[in-house]
Amino acid sequence: MSTLAVIIIVVAVIVVLGLAVLAMRRSAERRRERERERERLRAEVAGHRQEAEAHEVTATEKKQEAAQQRRSAAEHEAAAERHAQEAKERKRRAAEAEERAGREDRASDFHEERATEREQELD
Repeated sequence: MSTLAVIIIVVAVIVVLGLAVLAMRRSAERRRERERERERLRAEVAGHRQEAEAHEVTATEKKQEAAQQRRSAAEHEAAAERHAQEAKERKRRAAEAEERAGREDRASDFHEERATEREQELD
C-alpha cells in the first residue's frame, strides 16, 4: 500500500469521525431542545390546569350563589302572594265595613228623624 493511499484512508477516517461527532452533537442538541419544549409544555399544562381548577371553584361558588338567590326569590314571591291575598281580604273587609257604615248612617238618620218627629208630638 502506498503512502498516498494510507493518507487518503486516514483523512477519510478523520472526516467520517468528524461527521459522526457532528451528527451526535446535533442529535444531542435536538434531544435537549425537545426536552426544553416538553418542559415548557408541561409548565403550560400545569398553568392551564391551575386556571381550570380556579374557574371550577368560582363556577361552584356561583352555582351555590344562584341557588341561594333562586330560593330567596321564591320566598319573596311566596310572601308577595301572601301579601296580595291579605291585601285583597283587607279590601273586602274595608268594603264591608264601608257598606255597614252606610247602613248605620242611614239607620242613624232614620232614628234621628223619628226622634225629632216624636219630640214634635210632645209639644
